[in-house]
Amino acid sequence: MRRILLGSQLRRLRESRGITREAAGYSIRASESKISRMELGRVSFKARDVEDLLTLYGVTDDAERGSLLGLAKEANVAGWWHSYGDVLPGWFQTYIGLEGAASLIRIYEVQFVHGLLQTEAYAHAVVARGMPGAPSAEIDRRVALRLERQKALVSERAPRFHAVLDEAALRRPYGDRAVMQGQLRHLIEVSEQSNITLQVMPFSFGGHAGESGAFTMLRFPESDLSDIVYLEQLTSALYLDKREEVAQYERVMERLQEDSPGPAESRDLLRGLLQLT
Repeated sequence: MRRILLGSQLRRLRESRGITREAAGYSIRASESKISRMELGRVSFKARDVEDLLTLYGVTDDAERGSLLGLAKEANVAGWWHSYGDVLPGWFQTYIGLEGAASLIRIYEVQFVHGLLQTEAYAHAVVARGMPGAPSAEIDRRVALRLERQKALVSERAPRFHAVLDEAALRRPYGDRAVMQGQLRHLIEVSEQSNITLQVMPFSFGGHAGESGAFTMLRFPESDLSDIVYLEQLTSALYLDKREEVAQYERVMERLQEDSPGPAESRDLLRGLLQLT
């Protein structure tokens, strides 16, 4: 979270001075893309780089400089997820940090149940399907990581979580019948939590706004942090934070929420699917 906050403040300072990312990169002997990654909190911060950028941005107040340099030092402290570095791609480490810092998480999922809502047995089936031939120990580690992420939803600072699951994600079997039944029961149970809103987009609705596929939207408690859209790919991920791009996904999410049955009706759909499984 500290990386995100520092990156956001550096971007705000740069933009307020009318300085391009290219010029900022030149001042610290780096590329424009590195400045972009720094401002999104995706890389570690060197004190010298932050000092040079603050000088370029005209930040001369000792207290302000000291606060931001202190934040840079704290930003490089590894999060809990780094202990899973043996099974965690670097591009996904960024997402876990963002997910853990968010105050609102909104997702649309079509392939399978979202990781934050998966049972252990279902998660094991999903990971094993996606990694054929992988050692069982590695699969277990990845499942353990997923379960660790879920603790955020029941913590004292739990975020609000709003999920829209396409019916396809609920009908596509992962594991045997018992696994799917357990997963459906779990969704019914967690949908009763006060911070979780779960909706199902049924086949009967026909075509809908989620035609571009699964995505996640993250909002943060700090007012100066923009929302981020996360799009996961096979070997990497995209993080969108430009206002116009985020606004497009915002509109899609709002339409999905409006067009899907409400939470109570969605629970009824889940119960109906459970009887059919």
